[in-house]
Amino acid sequence: MVSAPATTVLVHSPYLGPASLRPLAGALAALGQPVLLLDLRVTVNAAPVHQRLIGMFADAVEDSLVEGELVLVGHSGAGPLLPAFADALETPVTGLVFLDADLPAPGRSWRDDAPADRMAHLKSISRDGLMPRWDRWFAPEVLSAMVPDVRLLEEIVGEEAEVPLAFLKEPRPTVAWTGPCGYLRLSEAYRTPFGTARDLGWPVRELESHHLAAASDPDAVARPLTDLITELSTR
Repeated sequence: MVSAPATTVLVHSPYLGPASLRPLAGALAALGQPVLLLDLRVTVNAAPVHQRLIGMFADAVEDSLVEGELVLVGHSGAGPLLPAFADALETPVTGLVFLDADLPAPGRSWRDDAPADRMAHLKSISRDGLMPRWDRWFAPEVLSAMVPDVRLLEEIVGEEAEVPLAFLKEPRPTVAWTGPCGYLRLSEAYRTPFGTARDLGWPVRELESHHLAAASDPDAVARPLTDLITELSTR
């Protein structure tokens, strides 16, 4: 008897929403991969963001009534939380995939490892303890070049949250993960964590694309992601 494939749980960046991964979910489903796309936006509007995200993640997976094993795929800032997400579930997790994402840094905050000038910049553009929405961190043409579909870009931007600046100072969960991990790099900005993952002996894939390729070029992302998930299942 052939066992059912693990369900891929797509976890969006804390700064974005499910629209940033919905095209990828459709592409994975077209390849026969069971997919669960979560919406965790409500948890990021007040501190402590990490704890709120983890709690809602576990509730959302439980409420979905998904059965069988899971593979968690975290995009961007969701990456460091993948071990804690897995630990919060009763459902067995067979692997973690970091999708153009930061790696776990147990006990350390984003601020601890970020360039001082970048933290200073984000602090300077924050108001009343809230960072501006993610698209306002860049010139308008940067996002439109990544997502030329105007309607899709509007949906992605419309889901962005104003995340508390305190999120960058919160220590990340100290949760151990000893299971298989993989890394899929999409953009030049994540070459360093990609290199770390490769040096750790993880299965890795890379595309010369951009950070929002899961939205604008989902088929190109779905193929190597499916390969990674399949490889993780054999470890």
